[in-house]
Amino acid sequence: MLKHVKYFIAAIMLTIVAGGCGYNAMQQMEEQVFRSWSDVESNLQRRADLIPNLVATVKGFAAHEKETLQAVVEARAKATSVKLSTDDLGSAQAMQQMLDAQGGLSSALSRLMVVVERYPDLKANQNFLDLQNQLEGTENRINVARQRYNKAVEVFNAKIRSLPYSLTNSFLLHLDRKEYFKAETGATQAPKINFD
Repeated sequence: MLKHVKYFIAAIMLTIVAGGCGYNAMQQMEEQVFRSWSDVESNLQRRADLIPNLVATVKGFAAHEKETLQAVVEARAKATSVKLSTDDLGSAQAMQQMLDAQGGLSSALSRLMVVVERYPDLKANQNFLDLQNQLEGTENRINVARQRYNKAVEVFNAKIRSLPYSLTNSFLLHLDRKEYFKAETGATQAPKINFD
């Protein structure tokens, strides 16, 4: 009987220790990182889906702006070809490739908007206005999704580095820290405005 009591007490102690070691919590936090990343990807895809309609609308008004329109189409193709799996979220190189591709798309869209400014009829076209509003809303959603992803990464990375979770991670889970979604190269520079 005493032997069974010892096993029972050992089982209870093991349950308490296992519950406090963060095994389940760390896996839930990693899933939160993955879900947050999916939100970023979903909004990036929404932006990519809007671009062909935007290009087609602008093309109808400014067909001779082929170089700018082609740059947008190519940047969209490159941005949509770079995909990160959840395994790549810990890779700084993979994250940078994705950031560079998305930055190229943002830059091409900015050039497209400069072209649009030259065409008052286009700026007044309801289809274009609707697309522009959808694109602006999507950019806001992308920003919010990036912030949520970075918060999830912050919580996850801090947790796997703090005791007792770091021990559980080292011995049982072997989870890698995740990369933050960083600003595009040159984003810290103030934009130069030229009215020429």
